[in-house]
Amino acid sequence: MKKIFKPARKLHTWLGYLLALQILAWLLGGLVMSAIPLDKVHGEHLATRTLSNPFTQTDYVASLDKIASQVANPTQITFENFLTTPLITVTNKDEQQSFNGKTGRPFEPPTKMQITKNAKAHLLINAQPISTLLLKQGTREVGYKTNVWQVQFDDTFNTTLYLSKNNGKVITVRSTLWRIFDFFWMLHIMDYDEREDFNNPLLISFAATSVLFCLSGVLLLVQNIRRQRFIRITSKNKSKSMY
Repeated sequence: MKKIFKPARKLHTWLGYLLALQILAWLLGGLVMSAIPLDKVHGEHLATRTLSNPFTQTDYVASLDKIASQVANPTQITFENFLTTPLITVTNKDEQQSFNGKTGRPFEPPTKMQITKNAKAHLLINAQPISTLLLKQGTREVGYKTNVWQVQFDDTFNTTLYLSKNNGKVITVRSTLWRIFDFFWMLHIMDYDEREDFNNPLLISFAATSVLFCLSGVLLLVQNIRRQRFIRITSKNKSKSMY
């Protein structure tokens, strides 16, 4: 049994050096991610994804049959709006197409000014837009979607809204809180590229190493218990021999 304890101590020491920073990152990441409510991470207190539709059914006078005929194999029709324009959006398995609910014509992509105004309308805080950019390739914050508008605001949380180029819909809301959460999520799952792969080899390797670290620690704990018991027995025997 003694032959096991010496290599276990060396293994435990070296594994401790190897794992120290990552275990700290796991613990710190767990603390941060549990401390920030998910609704705050998703920016629900900063902006709403949808606005209430001010139009009624009588405002949508365009022919649904004509509109639906322009989309192959439609699966869903929804009545929406963009600012002061009623929209009829037709969805199939591949895409969404929006049409003017009054004229029935395809909805023209919003202008930069309209996008900025729409983003401001979705905002739930007092802030002003400082940048409106059309991105051919969105950042990782928006899942690398193509042809998206990025509208940034001047608030404390650096709120950013991403909107569709085609119909001006809000795709997602990002802020400093989301970026902090995302950073620690990256450290937690050890996916330093896309931050999505929870089964990446690096994480599995470190998790397995952590198990070995714990097992070697258990062996050393057993050794310590045996040693303490031996010391107590030896002390008792010495005390008896003195009398």
